[in-house]
Amino acid sequence: MPEDSIDHIDFDVLNSKAISQPLVKHIYTADPSAHVFNGKIYIYPSHDVDAGDAFDDLGSHFAMEDYHVLSMDSPTSEAVDNGLALHVNDVPWAAKQMWAPDANEKDGKYYLFFPAKDHEGIFRIGVAVSDSPVGPFTPQPEAIKGSFSIDPAVYKDEDGSYYMYFGGIWGGQLQRWRNGTFNAAQPESPFAFLPDANEPALCAKIAKLTDDLLEFAEAPKDVVITDENGDPLLQGDTDRRFFEASWLHKHNGKYYFSYSTGDTHYLCYAIGDNPYGPFKYVGRILEPVVGWTSHHSICAFEDKWYLFYHDSSLSKGVTHLRSVKVTELVHDENGFIQTIKPYND
Repeated sequence: MPEDSIDHIDFDVLNSKAISQPLVKHIYTADPSAHVFNGKIYIYPSHDVDAGDAFDDLGSHFAMEDYHVLSMDSPTSEAVDNGLALHVNDVPWAAKQMWAPDANEKDGKYYLFFPAKDHEGIFRIGVAVSDSPVGPFTPQPEAIKGSFSIDPAVYKDEDGSYYMYFGGIWGGQLQRWRNGTFNAAQPESPFAFLPDANEPALCAKIAKLTDDLLEFAEAPKDVVITDENGDPLLQGDTDRRFFEASWLHKHNGKYYFSYSTGDTHYLCYAIGDNPYGPFKYVGRILEPVVGWTSHHSICAFEDKWYLFYHDSSLSKGVTHLRSVKVTELVHDENGFIQTIKPYND
């Protein structure tokens, strides 16, 4: 991944200007999926480690191998690391790269949804189950049938339906599934099989889940993001098009689909009338943070909304050693999200 130089950054100064500080500092955490269960906040992040892998555009240096669940009594309270929740060695079908997870609850059971590369090097999405929101989680022996790519986010709608949003380009392999099967050609290229710049952008996927939350109840569909004219965003529109990190929340009857633009480092959002979209692009949630990636979740607690996100400030700019943070998120009187700057001027 092309990295901007960080030599000019004084991290003591940067951290003093940061709008929030890392929730935990004893481990590196990223990609936070936050939920409120039984009046308490639970955060399901990636657990970053430095495995010594070379930096590349496939994300090989993101070599995470397990998950820890963080919990908080409120957005301003101390975050607690509840220890190991699931390790790649416990997942029969998974070989490596336990990337960004999510979780949800149904009938007193807690479900951890996670991507990993299988033993053929193909990203799949699995499910693990626990009686506790902090685990430990027991994985299903196989990945979800028909699953692929990365970044699962599971949304529970008001009618009790659960939907999984997922997908990510480049190292997330979404572009290798354009024809419905995995295209293994040019394995070292993260750019092979991407649409041309003037073609519609690759979309995140959505699939309703079965009642037991263990499988897809339907074939995945495209999550289409449109411009102001109702036309799908183009692949070359890198400041607005989808790259990875799907999330969905609902506010005042509208569905907000948010995501990362990846190589341009923005968190953006689009609004629709139902979980499937289409979603009309509206604007940015978060300006770029220190570190290449940007990945988030949005969660309501009591009468306020919060953005959970990460940056690489604690590791002084190491892209794959990130730290989870939280800040308040505000919808204005028209339902638009006020853009957040991660560091004060």
